[in-house]
Amino acid sequence: MAISSIGVGSGLPLDQLLSDLRNTENQALALIQKKQVGAQNRLTAYGRIQSSIEALKSAAEKLGKDDTYGGLKTSVSGDTYSASANNKAIAGQYDIRVETLASAQTLVTNGVADRAQAIGAGGTITIQLADGTEQSIELGAEDTSINGLIKAINEADPSLGVRATVINDGGAEPHRLMLTATATGENAAVSRITVDGNTELEGLIGFDSSQDNPNIQEQKANNATLFINGIEISSQSNQVENAIEGVTLTLTKAGESGTLKVERDDAATTQAVKAFVTAYNNLQSTIKSLTSYDVDAQEGSALTGDSLARRAQSLTRDALNGFSSEGVLRTLSQLGITTNPTSGLLEVNDEKLTAGLKDHLGDVQRLLAGEGGLADRFKATTESFLGSKGYIQSAKDGTDRNITDLQRQYDDTSARIDAKMENYRRQFTALDSMMAQMSSVSSYLTQQLSMLGNLNEKK
Repeated sequence: MAISSIGVGSGLPLDQLLSDLRNTENQALALIQKKQVGAQNRLTAYGRIQSSIEALKSAAEKLGKDDTYGGLKTSVSGDTYSASANNKAIAGQYDIRVETLASAQTLVTNGVADRAQAIGAGGTITIQLADGTEQSIELGAEDTSINGLIKAINEADPSLGVRATVINDGGAEPHRLMLTATATGENAAVSRITVDGNTELEGLIGFDSSQDNPNIQEQKANNATLFINGIEISSQSNQVENAIEGVTLTLTKAGESGTLKVERDDAATTQAVKAFVTAYNNLQSTIKSLTSYDVDAQEGSALTGDSLARRAQSLTRDALNGFSSEGVLRTLSQLGITTNPTSGLLEVNDEKLTAGLKDHLGDVQRLLAGEGGLADRFKATTESFLGSKGYIQSAKDGTDRNITDLQRQYDDTSARIDAKMENYRRQFTALDSMMAQMSSVSSYLTQQLSMLGNLNEKK
């Protein structure tokens, strides 16, 4: 509300005085605002710690997985096939010859002049595969043309096992329906097609693999055939799994040979160890930056002195302490993972780590992924901070309540100050009015006294 007229009557700087009083009262609001900013910064800092702990948890979980250890790599001579191996494979060398590639069956019907022309009316198509499975399609009158059959077959249950399209051979009756098995190999081939309730359509697409089918041209399905160290292998697809345990072969060319080598590859374990070290160090560095104190500026960070930050730092450091009761490598330091005494961060000795994985893989796995090992300890530690009942959520909830309380304090204080300033304004307005009246009376009395003086002089 306007206060610019205050002081006119009295000649006093009441307007400035009222502004100074407002600034003085607003110091209480500034203090609350500073606390609000601190609480918001603390909430953001908790989020950063949470993200760092989540990353550490993921890295520890990776260390705890069996497939992180004992990895193998493959190398293949030539381009007859490619290969991959999991940790169930055994290192070795294999001579592999690919005789035939797996292929899918195709069936092509005789042609029709108009692909949109219905072929009979309705009916039920039943398609049986060589593995004994079968599916049926109910046809409406509009589904019996080549176009309708393509739509009905391609939109049917995927377990039908075939896809349909049309080939145009350029003849008098050019439109020929082509059915292709959706999977390679003999078991995925169509063994029989029947049409109930539509003899005209039956004459076009009816098929029986055990008989001659003059109305349909068939390109038979083939299984892949290969020899591994002289042993013949047959496969329904060109992706051959576990013919060699733990190895997947992808066949690409027939009639040629190639040598497969399966060798130890500890890259996955090394990567997992270093990812854990990085995640641990990131957490410690984050905590350090959020709890630091600037001596020169005499100013703390968002979590300086915060109990949650101290707990996270302490518990994660404690989780590093542990050992295996078996084997040659029983501690992290023997594996080349040590703590820098100055920074508190982890460091990795690559030579020790490589040697440990090469010569004592079982010890490494027990130390890191075994019961009570590093992965288990960090899983338990990180989970105590995460989740709806973890330390971080509890700290966030408390901070949220504090922020709510501070806003309520701010609103109440602001209302109190407004009321006080309105009271000051009324008092100053009354003072201004009274001073104006007193000035008016003073002027009147001065005038009257002056007039009396003039009268006496005239006498």
